[in-house]
Amino acid sequence: MTAILSTVADYSVMITLVEVVHLGPVAATPMAAFAGGVTNFNVNRRFTYRAQNAPLKGQLWRYALVSGCSLALNTLGEFLFLKVPHMHYFLARVITSIIVSNVWNYPLLRFFVFSERRSSRA
Repeated sequence: MTAILSTVADYSVMITLVEVVHLGPVAATPMAAFAGGVTNFNVNRRFTYRAQNAPLKGQLWRYALVSGCSLALNTLGEFLFLKVPHMHYFLARVITSIIVSNVWNYPLLRFFVFSERRSSRA
């Protein structure tokens, strides 16, 4: 459910920026990914991992690190799929986001950002 909500936010912003605002797909990708990222963090923290009791500051910096790299990977993927095989921007975005979500985002969110941190003194 988290992925669906985040994807709806991401793709809605992407399509709006490209089709309505007439921004290029590569330029629209990081803005759309940011919207999806904000949605993703909030839903994951509250519902998916129920990590509201963990310190927000620690989660935010870890999420920003993972999300920043994800944003760069999504933007690079969009660029490469547009320029090399000349795909339609939406298909390029779908393929890129599936790869980045499964290879980068999910493992790092699960085991780095929202993992239960135990004190070494415990």
